[in-house]
This record gives sequence, C-alpha cells and structure tokens, in this order.
Amino acid sequence: MAKEIPNLVAEARTGTGKGAARQARREGKVPGIVYGDGKDPQPIALDFNPLLTKLRAGRFMSTLWNLQVEGQDDVRVICRGVQRDVVKDLPTHIDFMRLHRNTRVNLFIHVNFENHDAAPGIKRGGTLTVVRSEVELVVTASDIPDHITVDLTGKQIGDVIHINDIELPKGVKPTIDRNFVIANITAPSGLAASTDEEEAAAE
Repeated sequence: MAKEIPNLVAEARTGTGKGAARQARREGKVPGIVYGDGKDPQPIALDFNPLLTKLRAGRFMSTLWNLQVEGQDDVRVICRGVQRDVVKDLPTHIDFMRLHRNTRVNLFIHVNFENHDAAPGIKRGGTLTVVRSEVELVVTASDIPDHITVDLTGKQIGDVIHINDIELPKGVKPTIDRNFVIANITAPSGLAASTDEEEAAAE
C-alpha cells in the first residue's frame, strides 16, 4: 500500500528579490521557491499559520509533499531548506525541490507491530519495548509504503528485533547500513528481579 502523500497548498508569487519577499511576509505569507527537474525556478508563497503548524509537527523535511498551486499541475516536492528569523525562530523563506516519480528519497516510515497474541513472550507478561517507531528508508517517490510490518509471532522474552529481520517492500532499503534494533521483548519487572536474585545466589 502506497503512502498517501499530504497536500501542501501555495500560490504563485509574482516578482522575486527581497522586496517581493518582504511584501509576501506583510501579507501573512512565507515566500518560497520551487526548483529542480530541469524546469525554471517557481516563486511561491504559503500561508504562514498552516505552514508553521506543519513545521512544528516534525518530519517536515523528510516528508514528500504534493504541492498544489492554483492554475498549475500538482507537483511532488521535498523541502530542502527553511530559513528562520534568528530572534523569533519563525520561518522567513522555504526551498522545495521537484521530484520525478522515479526519484529516490529518504523518508521516515512508520513501523507497525502485528500478532501480539501469537508472541509467547508477551503472553508470559513480557513487554514489547519499541526502540524505533519510525525508520528512515530510501524509497521511490512514486511508491512510498504507508508502513513496514514487524510480525511478533513466536517472539520470546529476550528476543531482539533488528531491521534485517523485517521484510521490506521491493526497492526499499534503510539509510543506515548497520543492523540496528527496532524493538525487543523485555521480561516483566518481577520476573527480571527474581532472575537477578537467582543469578546472585548461584554466584
């Protein structure tokens, strides 16, 4: 299942340079530019408040956006830079890069955990400890997975789940070469304490 690409609404901005940018800010807009894909740069402006909400939600620069500008075809873009006011830390300018459908990009993808009931370790009172609820992956712009899935079937207390244990969609790979930990199943505190006592007594 491909991930639904969120929309980002902007308007075409006439004029370039500092004067035009200041005018956009006076109107409650954040000026920006869209470049790449062998086309001319396109000056745009975005409403300040909706943009600020998206920026504060996190992952803005690792999200693929469907940019909508009235009178133009939608275009897929990724943010490549946000300039901020040095005092107020508010956005003053934003840069986007156009993407081909076949462009490879780094995005954070959500991790789903399934079949908790089929994990003996959880049935015995173990706790699923999630180390990474999202994983940064290299994906194709035209086919972004909505999530990746961890099957907990057969997992015991003490089991550790690494990225290499997960079957990733075709053409998708982690941005990190290391076989990092996604989650583990830890013993319940009472069981852990009794195990420690038994080990101490044995020594």
